[in-house]
Amino acid sequence: MQIRDLPYSDPGDPDVRSGPRFLLWLGLSQLTGQLKALSWGLLHQCAIAGLPLCVGLAVQAVVERSGSGLAWAGALIVALGVLIAVGDTMLHRTAVTNWITAAARVQQLLARKTAELGSALTRRVAAGEVVAVSTGDVEKIGWFVEALSRFAAAAFALVLICVGLVLYLPSLGVLVALAVPVLALAVLPLLPRATRRADVQREKAGHATELASDTVAGLRVLRGIGGEELFLGRYRRASQEVREAAVRSARMWALISAIQVLLPGVLLIALVWYGATLARDGRIEVGQLVTVYSAATLMLFPLRHFEEIAMAYSFSRPSAQRAVRVLSLSRGARTATAEAVVPEGDLYDPVTGLLAPRGLFTAVVCGDPDEAGRLADRLGGHAEPDGHAPDGAGPDAPTAEAGGSDTKDAGTQGADTHGPEATGPEKTGPEGTGPDLSKGDASERDGTGTGGAPGSGEDRRLPSVLLGGVPLDELPLGSARTAVLVQDKDPVLLSGTLRGLLDVPSSGAVTAEDALAAAQCADVLDALAQASVDADGDPMDTRITERGRSLSGGQRQRLALARSLVTDPEALVLDEPTSAVDSHTEARVAAGVKRLRAGRTTVAFSSSPLLLDLADRVALVHGGQVVAAGTHRALLRDEARYRAVVTRETDDTAAPAATDRQERLASIDVSRAAGTTEEIEERA
Repeated sequence: MQIRDLPYSDPGDPDVRSGPRFLLWLGLSQLTGQLKALSWGLLHQCAIAGLPLCVGLAVQAVVERSGSGLAWAGALIVALGVLIAVGDTMLHRTAVTNWITAAARVQQLLARKTAELGSALTRRVAAGEVVAVSTGDVEKIGWFVEALSRFAAAAFALVLICVGLVLYLPSLGVLVALAVPVLALAVLPLLPRATRRADVQREKAGHATELASDTVAGLRVLRGIGGEELFLGRYRRASQEVREAAVRSARMWALISAIQVLLPGVLLIALVWYGATLARDGRIEVGQLVTVYSAATLMLFPLRHFEEIAMAYSFSRPSAQRAVRVLSLSRGARTATAEAVVPEGDLYDPVTGLLAPRGLFTAVVCGDPDEAGRLADRLGGHAEPDGHAPDGAGPDAPTAEAGGSDTKDAGTQGADTHGPEATGPEKTGPEGTGPDLSKGDASERDGTGTGGAPGSGEDRRLPSVLLGGVPLDELPLGSARTAVLVQDKDPVLLSGTLRGLLDVPSSGAVTAEDALAAAQCADVLDALAQASVDADGDPMDTRITERGRSLSGGQRQRLALARSLVTDPEALVLDEPTSAVDSHTEARVAAGVKRLRAGRTTVAFSSSPLLLDLADRVALVHGGQVVAAGTHRALLRDEARYRAVVTRETDDTAAPAATDRQERLASIDVSRAAGTTEEIEERA
């Protein structure tokens, strides 16, 4: 693999069982590059190892006054110099290639996982940790992969030199052969402590990076509440902790380096003393002493690779562990088995019992905003991989609604409340009179369906959300994303022009102009037109800064909503789509979304009465279960828990407000009959 061939068409399926296993998989995935680096490294090291022999021959030729011997020795030295230059150049080239391609492979894996998980990634892993893995950690992982082949070449060269010295001059070669393992392994007892200190340093550095990333992301909010100094103090303390940990780690590595300088020095002194004694007694020749001494001196170079590989592993192992923590996350517990087609029909969650009938505007009310975010993720096919259901939820828990296109909602009087004409909320379980659906599908109760067999690991997996009876987890990722689009409460606007922002994969049925009109973006277009540098002032060609920081929160939210409307998915899930706009704009946005999405399934998580009153159907989720469903007015009249969430009133204020509520509902009926959005806003 060459750098010019990047990116990989397929980065592969990594081994994410542990950090060391991931490093091993990464090295084996680049086996060709590793073998190339090993070959060039062996050429380089062996050429260096041959220099002492040539120098010894040259010295001996001078002693013997042999011109031909000196000429041959000089020619060999020149040839070895050429081989050293070629080997070193190609080794550096292949090593850097291995480094860059390994880092690129990890970055591609991280990018693929980010695209697979979407917004669910930052809910499972801190955003700062993802940044740390995709920047500094990939370099350290690439360093270890690159250093591995050079270390193997150096180790092989050491063995070759020791064997050669023992055969060439046993009296001194045995001393060198016995000393080399001691020199290579002398620092081994210090490596665990050095590794632990390096781990602490990397952990604290990662924490500081997370803190800095989160602080920058929330800088506008911090300035609004005057919290800059508080978070600046936190980052200063975290930075000082990183510095102290780095100093402690550097001290240990300095000690290791000092030992690797001291012990070879002791070996050279002993070798020279013993060799000089043998040469004085005439037991060896001067050229042989020079050869052995030169070989022992040059052995210090490959010995350095032992320190480097230990350092590279100690730094790359925690980095690989963090990468594994991200790469081991999965979209769901099941693999895609269904055909790559977009299903049509009702959107149904068997865990909570939420049903969004096809073609209707369904609103969902949750008392807990975090619960609403988790449920929105589930509706998009992002099931919890560990099988943890929300509190009170599960495959066997009683549900308020049944999935499938043939099932109607069980109301308190048996009415079908799919449409806007429903008159009463639905209830199930001990408080309602509707059917208890927990006694329904036997395959879901006994684990023979999607849950798996009882007692096995499969039965802890939550059943997938169904669209038209097809589990989303069994669809290919592209089909699932096309079928159900989830817009979370904090959508991100990428930098670029407005035209580029709205240029997203779509069905083509909704134009950008229609989506902007439905999201009530007229004021946003005016602001962008005024900020345009072009003479014509076309807002579509005006650049939007990163994350839309030049826009207000409400403007960013409406642009993100317009982007979602352009895609025109089969089912659109909106999490608090109007939380950052005023009540007048909210009513117009809700009406525009309902009008534009007519005939398409739309689910909106909100507790705003303006939006809820326009919904065809409203479901109340409490304790991880749908406990009531109907129209906004019916739920507001008959369901106390619904009133508590929507109107924020307590039991003490509920009774006096009942009469006034009925009068307000009646006035809203009159306004709806008038058929104008402005009157609805005014009376609301």
